[in-house]
Amino acid sequence: MDKTQVTDLFMRGQDCSQVVLSHFAKELGFSPEEANRISAGFGGGSGIGETCGAVIGALIVIGMKYGHSGPDDMEQRNELMAKRAEFLQKWNEKRGTCMCREFLGHDITKPGEFEKVLEEGTMFSLCPELVVDAIEILDEMIK
Repeated sequence: MDKTQVTDLFMRGQDCSQVVLSHFAKELGFSPEEANRISAGFGGGSGIGETCGAVIGALIVIGMKYGHSGPDDMEQRNELMAKRAEFLQKWNEKRGTCMCREFLGHDITKPGEFEKVLEEGTMFSLCPELVVDAIEILDEMIK
């Protein structure tokens, strides 16, 4: 997936977390529609500028692929934690932060700040790049 494709999805109302998770949906055994519903609440750093939605989408992918499903599954839990650490290390090497508000340059919880992000075009310039980065890191890790 490239930046143009991601930007088109953003223009049609999808969020960063949705694009990342739906990209891997079939590989994980569910539909893109299910992926979109699962990840719908995480765009814009969960709507409060916290952890970038592309990162959250990637962590959901990692959880679905490597996650443990019970309290006594320590071996699988350890694999999940290693994969999560690997992703976050690669992400931080490339981007330096996971914080949505740092990428956007605004605290979108404050009145008028989200509008500034839209005016500046960050959501349609930088955010698609972040989604592509998350997908590329995951592709490298899991394929």
